[in-house]
Amino acid sequence: MVFVHLQDKGNYMEDKIIGRKPVEEAIKSGRSIDKILIKKGKYEGSIVPIIKRAKAAGIIIQEVEKQKLDAISEGANHQGIVAYVSAYEYASIDDILDAAKKKNEPPFVIICDKITDPHNLGAILRTADCVGAHGVIIPKRGGVGINSTAAKTSAGAAEYVPVAKVTNISAAIEDLKKQGLWVAAADMDGEDMKKADLTGALALVIGSEGDGISRLVKEKCDFTVSIPMRGNINSLNASVAASVLMYEALRQRENAEGANK
Repeated sequence: MVFVHLQDKGNYMEDKIIGRKPVEEAIKSGRSIDKILIKKGKYEGSIVPIIKRAKAAGIIIQEVEKQKLDAISEGANHQGIVAYVSAYEYASIDDILDAAKKKNEPPFVIICDKITDPHNLGAILRTADCVGAHGVIIPKRGGVGINSTAAKTSAGAAEYVPVAKVTNISAAIEDLKKQGLWVAAADMDGEDMKKADLTGALALVIGSEGDGISRLVKEKCDFTVSIPMRGNINSLNASVAASVLMYEALRQRENAEGANK
């Protein structure tokens, strides 16, 4: 959700939310917003309730020319609205596990092993929110962070899904295992996802777009799972594969809950 290029060794410092849905969800979630820029002109469609909600929250609203929004957004589709916010606040692994405890649910965590495309990360966040995952873990180096593109692609999910940025994914996996989670790696050679047990306290590892899960990370995982393929192409986009596996985990978890009632 973030923009301004205050680069720090390849990472973007983010201070802008771009687009109607991301801005709306930021307001709804109570995110600290300094001000909102709106394109001059007649207000129509989904931007009207956003403006009403912003005014009710006491947020400063400024009308500006479309050209200014274009420049601020650097080519992104701003849909006539940009919000200035404080830098994205990453969570910790403990924050994610606490979120599961508060809901009295077995932890369900998504780990991204060097996802580099912000569209993929945003799509993973969106699905993670939809399936009720308690958080996402990403590496500090070698993968994309929560930038404006990831946040916009998440359609507001970045405001609700805690994201922990860790120095070492392998160490994070070890930490999760010590706290009772089983860790599954998404891999083409893994067990059919329908036969694997994806219930209970679980962390699901998704590999990078080109190389998949690194060898060291895979070795730390308890087991591997795969998605059945019936066509001529034997691989899926990282975010699509993540979505399929997350929904299979949700299906199994709901069935398990139903059986225990």
